[in-house]
Amino acid sequence: MTDQKDQDRETGSLLNPKYDSNGLISAVVTDDSSGEMLMVAFMNAEALGLTLETGIVHFFSRSRQELWKKGERSGNILQLKDIFIDCDQDALWVKASPAGPTCHTGAKSCFYRRIVDGQLERIA
Repeated sequence: MTDQKDQDRETGSLLNPKYDSNGLISAVVTDDSSGEMLMVAFMNAEALGLTLETGIVHFFSRSRQELWKKGERSGNILQLKDIFIDCDQDALWVKASPAGPTCHTGAKSCFYRRIVDGQLERIA
């Protein structure tokens, strides 16, 4: 049974992200044109706010413990096209237009390997 606060979060119109105990929310990023999965990362409140304010996707790096604008060093920014939040507001779906490869390895997407018979097979 859900209480009123949960019900408001799940069916209301107020943006009220449910951040985890580290203050983070998962963000799945897809290419707005092709629908291809590009990456999964995390946002904190500041990263989400900057993304909404600037139209450039920002994240929070768990390994570096700092805010980062995707493509800040490489120039391969992610231009925000649309953003969705799931029913209980604990995950984001970001549709973006990438300015170049999204993966730090230089691959178009971070999902460039498929698991086949327990082995990794490069697909792009």
